[in-house]
Amino acid sequence: MVVQARVIWDEAFAAYDFGPGHPMAPIRLDLTARLCRELGLFDDRGLVEVVGAEPADDALLTTVHDPEYVAAVRAASADPRSADPARGLGTEDDPAFRGMHEASARVVAGTVDIARAVCAGTAVHGVNFCGGLHHAMPDRASGFCVYNDVAAGIRALLAAGASRVAYVDVDVHHGDGVERIFWDEPRVLTVSVHESGRALFPGTGFADDLGGRSAEGAAVNVALPPGTGDAGWLRAVHSVVPPLVRAFRPDVLVTQHGCDSHVLDPLAHLAVSVDAQRMVQSTLHDLAHEVCAGRWVATGGGGYEVVDVVPRAWAHLVGIASHQPIPPETQVPGAWRDHVSHLLGRPGPARMTDGATPWWRSWEVGYDPNDAVDRAVMATRKAVFPLHGLDPWFD
Repeated sequence: MVVQARVIWDEAFAAYDFGPGHPMAPIRLDLTARLCRELGLFDDRGLVEVVGAEPADDALLTTVHDPEYVAAVRAASADPRSADPARGLGTEDDPAFRGMHEASARVVAGTVDIARAVCAGTAVHGVNFCGGLHHAMPDRASGFCVYNDVAAGIRALLAAGASRVAYVDVDVHHGDGVERIFWDEPRVLTVSVHESGRALFPGTGFADDLGGRSAEGAAVNVALPPGTGDAGWLRAVHSVVPPLVRAFRPDVLVTQHGCDSHVLDPLAHLAVSVDAQRMVQSTLHDLAHEVCAGRWVATGGGGYEVVDVVPRAWAHLVGIASHQPIPPETQVPGAWRDHVSHLLGRPGPARMTDGATPWWRSWEVGYDPNDAVDRAVMATRKAVFPLHGLDPWFD
């Protein structure tokens, strides 16, 4: 039997925990799963299969990471005092903690599991909202990310026979780890729409970063100005992503849905609503059906407003992937809000919407050189579109 969506979750994923006060709080995952459950998204209707995962073994981890780095993570996991800052471990962003290797490897296994299920046709879509750890590099941790589950998932797709994979990253931070791992791989298109590295970590991801010599045009970056809101963000995504994915003709679409582009996120400077994030999720879902026969692997990512934003954004993602989309006006279940109030002493959001109406100007209506978002989009289109046989001005 083919399930509509395989979703990765069990409470073991909450062990990915850098400690009190760290922005990557595991409560954001638990609250997301609880909200999905209260909304009925995890009910057994033949639409969703919720599964856990055991930690990935070293053979899987070393498809994207250096063996020496995996050994360093294992050592720091057993004794955090041995963490090597030169490998990004034991730093402010990535503090070492006992069990770090197992917790991080479990995330990798979850994303690889859904990638293989989608490639094999046992699931149409796959969601791992615990994943999307897109900053981890082959030889070091970075930006709250120890192992790069997304890159491991893409490697698994290629190993399973996918001839081309498109990766779209809408996290507010540049998807630098995934881009770097596939920098010289023409079979993988990486597209990142993010706040400019001139204003935000990791300080990379500009329009002229196009990929290695053997894969020029395989890396695509849209660097948006701080303060970009719904209309600009949606215009940027829709003016770049669908034309390039259609031109690339991937077998599978992999997406990263960090929701730290939200106006309430404490670590970034965009001004996007949950409603706009839901619109992009829907657009990418539809694109997977249009271009990839529905084969879609979706992950979470960043997102540090753990009550008002993350659970709603990723519950919408699960709803869209399982073909049971949640209407924005839906009331947030009282049991979930009561749990939040009891746990944190603050109210949760009342509805699954921010009250915004997603709208954007199509690129076809014209380019405004006085608009900073349009200048960013144009820089990307001029740099990349000709490499894919597209006209940056008129297409």
